[in-house]
Amino acid sequence: MSGTKPARTKLSRKPSRTTVRVLVAAALLTAAGASVPAVASSTSPPPARSGANGPVYDRVADFYGAYIDAVTDSGSGHLDSQLRTFYLTSDLRSRLAKWENRQHADGVLRAQDVPRAWKVTAGDSGMGHTWSTVRLTWGSAQHPTYTYLTVQSDLATKKISDIKAKS
Repeated sequence: MSGTKPARTKLSRKPSRTTVRVLVAAALLTAAGASVPAVASSTSPPPARSGANGPVYDRVADFYGAYIDAVTDSGSGHLDSQLRTFYLTSDLRSRLAKWENRQHADGVLRAQDVPRAWKVTAGDSGMGHTWSTVRLTWGSAQHPTYTYLTVQSDLATKKISDIKAKS
């Protein structure tokens, strides 16, 4: 082999370590991206509740929501009677006490138990009063039953002045 160079064969070049790392990282990111749920791009805001000093039936709804929570939560102390004092006229509280003694039930709910849901709908107004309809939901979600109450409020004070079972 005198002075001749061996014939070169075309060899494939090995990729550099950096290239291998970039390719592996890209493959991993692609695989991970396929398994990660897409971020919601919805423009709808998250659920929220708000309140304002608005119509009288809003106060009826506020009362029934707070009252049902208070009588459901055994640790609420005297909150149910405090709510009655704040939201109900003294005359109605007196009449409810008599009704409750006769009926052995809660006069605000017109029942011995606590409903699982409630809904208040505005009604008519006249002669310084407004009426709301309160729908109380009982039973399971699959088999609900309803009772309806007519709630009268004084427009001047926004206090509840009468509660009757709706016929």
